[in-house]
Amino acid sequence: MSKRILAAACAAATALALSACNSPSPSGDDSSNNGKLAVMASFYPLKYLAEKVGGENVTVTSLTPDGAEPHDLELSPKMVDSLSSADAIVYLAGFQSAVDEAIEQHSPKTVIDVSSAAELVEAGTDANHPAEEETSEDAQSGEAAAHDHDHGTHDHEGHDHEGHDHHHDMTADPHFWLDPVRMAKAATVVGDKLAEADSAHADTYKANAKTLAEELTTLGDTLVTKTSTCTIKTFVTAHTAFGYLADRTGLTQVGISGLDPESSPSPARLAHIGQVAKEQGVTTIFTEALIDPKVAQTLADDLGLTTAVLDPIESQTDSSKDYAAVMKDNIDALTKANNCQ
Repeated sequence: MSKRILAAACAAATALALSACNSPSPSGDDSSNNGKLAVMASFYPLKYLAEKVGGENVTVTSLTPDGAEPHDLELSPKMVDSLSSADAIVYLAGFQSAVDEAIEQHSPKTVIDVSSAAELVEAGTDANHPAEEETSEDAQSGEAAAHDHDHGTHDHEGHDHEGHDHHHDMTADPHFWLDPVRMAKAATVVGDKLAEADSAHADTYKANAKTLAEELTTLGDTLVTKTSTCTIKTFVTAHTAFGYLADRTGLTQVGISGLDPESSPSPARLAHIGQVAKEQGVTTIFTEALIDPKVAQTLADDLGLTTAVLDPIESQTDSSKDYAAVMKDNIDALTKANNCQ
């Protein structure tokens, strides 16, 4: 055999071998993920749970980009289609309508809804979880000033914000992750469901979930302990995201905007917040990274108060800090603003 023919034969054999190595892997063995479970999370707190519980056995992608507001998430056709190839998705039913619709259209192999574990509170049941459609006059007629936390007179059934038509049912307050104890319960559900989806690593998922749940419960205990001596019992936030945190600590939140961060406060609303702030001895107006601080800053200036950041952790805005680190920052900010000894 000539050297040219021999070289051609060797090249063909090499190409065949490479082709075999790069061919689609059998079902259940996703080579693009190096054999790891492909998990999608609808927004950051759930991505955090999936990463901590899944560990080295999963790759996690968030449908909500870092630094983006999750309330009004819109998914591209490519992102919707990608759900069908995911091994699992972790989401909060009823929070992001685009995600709910995408799951219905392209359901992945394992759907993990944490809403039941989160024990969501219906909006309007108390001061910390006020109904979006509640008017100032309606709220003030039946509650004392410190607990009268309405959110303006906006129609939130398909209301329009700067040209975008958004539909916020907000029948329940979705921000459960701001109570670490509720996050712990969600971690357990994620561990159980990942164990069902990937039985080969079931023990690891459950062990990771148990460890994480214990850490989150401890974080919740720290939150309660450090705020138990607060002499100021009310805190003012950019939007009403902290109802579960307030419930856990026994504090009362007053939101400039409602559960929907894009809702605009009325002049009557701002005047009412000013009244509550003076009566309750509030020292600080809290702002957020994802919301324009102009209204909060103006309110603080008018009242002679300072501003500080209280992060609702709806998105990861600092890659160097995960959920637990930001919650610790929140605890420190609250204890300072509310004069906790």
